Amino acid sequence: MTDTTNTTDMTATPVTVRVPAKVNVQLAVGAARPDGFHDLANVFLAVGLYDEVTATPADTLRITAEGHDVDQIPLDRTNLAARAAELLAARHGIEPHVHLHIRKDIPVAGGMAGGSADAAGALLACDALWSTGASRDELLAICAELGSDVPFSLVGGAALGRGRGELLTPLAVGGTFHWVFAVAEGGLSTPAVYGEFDRLTAGTDVPEPEAAPELLAALKSGDATALASALSNDLQPAALSLRPSLTETLEAGTAAGALAALVSGSGPTTAFLVKDAEAAAVVASALLASGTCRQVRVAEAPAVGAVVV
Repeated sequence: MTDTTNTTDMTATPVTVRVPAKVNVQLAVGAARPDGFHDLANVFLAVGLYDEVTATPADTLRITAEGHDVDQIPLDRTNLAARAAELLAARHGIEPHVHLHIRKDIPVAGGMAGGSADAAGALLACDALWSTGASRDELLAICAELGSDVPFSLVGGAALGRGRGELLTPLAVGGTFHWVFAVAEGGLSTPAVYGEFDRLTAGTDVPEPEAAPELLAALKSGDATALASALSNDLQPAALSLRPSLTETLEAGTAAGALAALVSGSGPTTAFLVKDAEAAAVVASALLASGTCRQVRVAEAPAVGAVVV
C-alpha cells in the first residue's frame, strides 16, 4: 500500500482513457464449480469499438454518462467503474473522490464487455489522476477482483483467459480481422445465460475447456477463413434458447456473405467475421435491411487495450 494523502488535489488535470470492446472467438465453458463460476478457455479479441472514461477531481465519487443506451447503466456506486475507483483508493489510503464521466460507444449489456471496459478505463484513469504509481500487476489484480472480463479490457490485443477468464496469456495475431456486429433490442443477463447453460447441460459430461489449436493458429497467421471455421461459443445454445430471434440475425448475416457468425459472449449482440472492409459494408447493409437487429457496427481487430489519450 502506498502512503498517500487523504485529500483530493482539485487542481489535477482530468485524465481520459480509451478502452475497447471484445469479441470471444472461442468461449469453451466447463461445468459449474462449487463457487458457482465456470472454468473457461476464453479466447478474447479486442475490437475497435471504444468507450472513453474521464476522471476529474471532485469532492465526492460521482458517475455520469453519455452515448447509446446510457439509461440502462447504473450511475451510482454499483457501476463497475465506481467500484474500480473505490478499490484503487482503498489500496492506497485515499478517498475515492472523483467524477467519472463515461462516453459510451460499446453496446450496453451486449456481450462485448462494455461494463468491464468502463471499469478498466476508470481504474487506469484514476491511477493516473491520483498518481498512485500502481504496478501493472496490481492493476490486473484489481481488475480480476472486479470481474472476469475486466483484466482483458485493460490488456487488449488477443489473449487466452483461463480460470473464470481472468488468468490471461497474450496471443499473437498475424493480421487484421474485419467484423460486423448486430446489436439486438434489449440485453441478456450473463448470469441468466450461464444458468441456462447449466440447465441445458444438466446430466451430461461437460468436458474440460481447452483452447482449440486450430483457432490459435488461425489468429497467429491472420487467416480469416481459417479463423471462421474455428469460431465457437459454448454459451450460444443458451443465448439462443433465451432469445430465439437471434437465430434470424445469424442467418441474415451468413446469407449476406459473412465467413462465420456467432453470438458474442453471453449475447445478445451477434458477431460476423468477414473477408475485408468491402464485405463488411455489404453484410452490415444486409443486416440493417433484414429488420432482425436495431443497430449495426463495423470494426477491425485486434485493438489495443486501455490507454490514456
